[in-house]
Amino acid sequence: MGRFASTASLYEHLRPPYPPEFFGSVAQTLGLSKRSALIDLGTGPGLLALGFAHHAGRLVGVDPEPAMIEAARRAAASAGHALTLIEGKAETLGPDIGSFDIVTIGRALHWMDREATLARLDQLVARDGAVVICASFSATDGRNPWLDGYNEIRRRWSPTKLWEEAGRGTRTHRDLPAFFRGSAFQPTELVTVETGHPVDMHDLAKRTLTYSSSSPDALGEHVEAMLSDVEAHLASFSHDGMIAETILSTAQIVKR
Repeated sequence: MGRFASTASLYEHLRPPYPPEFFGSVAQTLGLSKRSALIDLGTGPGLLALGFAHHAGRLVGVDPEPAMIEAARRAAASAGHALTLIEGKAETLGPDIGSFDIVTIGRALHWMDREATLARLDQLVARDGAVVICASFSATDGRNPWLDGYNEIRRRWSPTKLWEEAGRGTRTHRDLPAFFRGSAFQPTELVTVETGHPVDMHDLAKRTLTYSSSSPDALGEHVEAMLSDVEAHLASFSHDGMIAETILSTAQIVKR
């Protein structure tokens, strides 16, 4: 069982959402159309692949976790979109899969083998295509005053090794020039979309369970204790059970 197996049922609904305007902005920047082919590596429950469904034609999602593949399959069926799903790793995709106009990667780059991934991207990305590294997260500039305490509680309950791994993953995600250094690719423009929404306090607490370092599998018998801690912290920021959240959705475009 993979490290995200116990998070699949929560991930789709509780992670900071990518808003429709994010997909529209990226599609416009890249000139996507129904003739465009897209592959989403580390697709999880298909958030990126299905988000771009109105802006691209052929859609493929790849993930090594069977529970995530099943979640993506259900989401695609519910949305009425055709999404081809492949259980496996990006690095081991066969040459018969062809090339794509856009290769999207969400919070998955730090789980991939760098050398093997770069070699595979060279074949996956069409000549004039792009890699798009996407993220959607709570703004960290003070506009979400509940966030620091929230993350501190997650850190306190998470096994030390897993929290350190999560930190390394964040650094990898931010240091894209280093990841692509020496390859045919380099980061070009950054698309950023800011949105705000109210989120249910209990849902925000349960979001902690969607991260590998504080998943139900990682926490074991401590799940309820951590959730209780998080909710006690969030209560002072709540208005009628709702928390205001400012979200930044970003797409770093990488081209040859």
